[in-house]
Amino acid sequence: MSNQRNGDTKPPCLPRNGLVKIPTQPNGLGSASITKGTPAVKNRLCQPSSVPAILSPALANHSDLPIPSLASPLSLATLAGVSSPPSASLVGLNSSEASPGKEQPSPERLPGSPSERQLAVDEKILNRLFWYFSACEKCVLAQVCKVWRRVLYQPKFWVGLTPVLHTKELYNILPSGEKEFVSLQGFAVRGFDGFCLVGVSDLDICEFIDNYPLSKKGVKSMSLKRSTITDAGLEVMLEQMQGVVRLELSGCNDFTEAGLWSSLNARITALSVSDCINVADDAIAAISQLLPNLTELNLQAYHVTDTALAYFTAKQGYTTHTLRLNSCWEITNHGVVNMVHSLPNLSVLSLSGCSKVTDDGVELVAENLRKLRSLDLSWCPRITDMALEYIACDLHKLEELVLDRCVRITDTGLSYLSTMSSLRSLYLRWCCQVQDFGLKHLLSMGSLRLLSLAGCPLLTTTGLSGLVQLQELEELELTNCPGATPELFKYFSQHLPCCMVIE
Repeated sequence: MSNQRNGDTKPPCLPRNGLVKIPTQPNGLGSASITKGTPAVKNRLCQPSSVPAILSPALANHSDLPIPSLASPLSLATLAGVSSPPSASLVGLNSSEASPGKEQPSPERLPGSPSERQLAVDEKILNRLFWYFSACEKCVLAQVCKVWRRVLYQPKFWVGLTPVLHTKELYNILPSGEKEFVSLQGFAVRGFDGFCLVGVSDLDICEFIDNYPLSKKGVKSMSLKRSTITDAGLEVMLEQMQGVVRLELSGCNDFTEAGLWSSLNARITALSVSDCINVADDAIAAISQLLPNLTELNLQAYHVTDTALAYFTAKQGYTTHTLRLNSCWEITNHGVVNMVHSLPNLSVLSLSGCSKVTDDGVELVAENLRKLRSLDLSWCPRITDMALEYIACDLHKLEELVLDRCVRITDTGLSYLSTMSSLRSLYLRWCCQVQDFGLKHLLSMGSLRLLSLAGCPLLTTTGLSGLVQLQELEELELTNCPGATPELFKYFSQHLPCCMVIE
């Protein structure tokens, strides 16, 4: 399903209801946190596939066959001589499943000479070739013929992807006007072990459990977003789906803390709760008591206080390595004290949007959480250069530091960070006091692989041009930088050829 404009073919971006990769890190407050790391991801997802010629040497010997174009996701369909139908769906429920009576063409019916047809359905070649296509493209290519579908429906091609299904996509409307739950067999064949369901109710969850063959034991991850699931529905889901170890609840306002007490199971190792209005301190108490094997907790709750961070048990202090407290506005330095003593083995910590945390709180983190590899302090307006001095002195294993919208950070703070030999990723989006002189401190950081300076208004073209000294840099974000001119981007393309520069 490519869009034609002025004769050019653009590969499709991932659709709203298509197959998408669930983020490993939930985003924090506002647009700055939401865009953390995403510009480059968008570029990679929307870039056309790169299919190396070495995969199919036979193609070079058939000059009369159209070689797969790097600009078109349908190029392999062209190779087979069959175009995808205009209404082909990019979701897991493809047109052949939605319309059982519509038969896919068999390899023998493909146009072209016998040798061409044999090349187009050589499963050894296809098994290697299909690795170079995006999830969207695979969904389209699976509709070309039965052989391609059989090859593409192997679970190995869908590892790490999670189908996103909206409630209206779960039902077909029959001629009588009644609703019939769709077939999920195509998902089962591909071995999906995680789903994201949007806008579902208790009844929809029960229908999903009854109709997905792998729901009882095979589903490891469930994400419910903007759904009306109640305490009873949550209890039934976790009781029936015995394989779930990762659970996400986002924008679900109908369940209560009592529902967490009645439904959470000790097998859950990763839990994410965000924008659920009934979540407060008692929810943390339920999590701490019922999830002894918890390794990752992502929480966005406006009513959680310092007291809740003292609830974690000694076992969780040993097992929990990731804690993200995004936009927990009531958390103060006292809560940080409770946290560092309850969870001393954290390697990933986010306090994004915890606007009451100050330099003293960061000092507690630096002194007590020496194993940290990732620290997110974005949207913490009280953080100053002093906090960066604490980080540089004590967190010697830190690899990622996010300081987006920390408006009180200056060039002095960057001078402290320049001593950190392990730091690989540094985010300074919309740090409005950072100037060219501060960038000079960063030029000695040979370990840096990713640097974001988006929205820094005081950086000039001259200061930014010095970044070419960071020859190991792989990604540089300069969105909304006044000093980022077309001439500068051209200069970077010549002197940082291996770096992805995001304009």
